[in-house]
Amino acid sequence: MKHLVILVADRNTEHTLRGLLQRTQDLGISEIQFDIRVHPQRDPGVYRRAHDFLRSHLRNYQYALVLLDKEGCGAGERETEQVRLRVQTLLERNGWKGRCQVVVIDPELDVWVWSKDQAVASALDLSLSDLEDLLKDGKPSSPKKTLERVLWERRIPRSSSLYEDIASKVDFTRCTDPAFRLLWETLRRWFGPKDTQFPQEVQCPEP
Repeated sequence: MKHLVILVADRNTEHTLRGLLQRTQDLGISEIQFDIRVHPQRDPGVYRRAHDFLRSHLRNYQYALVLLDKEGCGAGERETEQVRLRVQTLLERNGWKGRCQVVVIDPELDVWVWSKDQAVASALDLSLSDLEDLLKDGKPSSPKKTLERVLWERRIPRSSSLYEDIASKVDFTRCTDPAFRLLWETLRRWFGPKDTQFPQEVQCPEP
C-alpha cells in the first residue's frame, strides 16, 4: 500500500504538486510514495465524481487528497466551503472516511503563483520590483488572466513545467491562502512528526 493518491483536474496542478512534494524537508514531512491522477473531465469531473474515480484505489493507498479549482467546477453560486464539504462527504461515504482531504482553490490554481518571491519573478522573467508593482494591491482578482498576459508580454510559453519550477523553489512559508494552508497542514498531519506543531495562521478544517 502506497502512502497517498492525489486526484487533480489538470496537468498544471499535477506539476505544481510534483514540484512541491519533492521538498519534504521544507514541508516538514517524511519521504512518501504517491501517485497523481488527472481527471479527464477536469474540475467538473473532480467536483461531481471524485468519489467514483477514487473508489478503485481504496485498497492501494493509505490516504487520498483531492484538489480542484472553484472557478469552472460547475458548483454555481455555492461558497468555497460548501464545494469542499460536498466532495469530502461523498468521499467519506464511499470508503475514505478518516483518510481523505479535499482542497478547493479559490478562484483557481494560478492564485498560488502570485507571491512576492524571487523564484516567481525569475520564472516570469520579471524584476522583483516589477513583480511587486503587479502585487501592490494584493493578488490579482483574475490570477489566470493576469498570468497569461504576463507570459504573452514576456514571450514565455505557458506550460506545466512553469508551475513545477515555481513550486520547487518558491518560499511558501509566508503563504496565507486558506487552500494552500489546508494542503500543507494536511500533509504535516498525515506524514509529519507526531510531536510537531503546525504554525496555524488560518483555521484549517479537519478532514
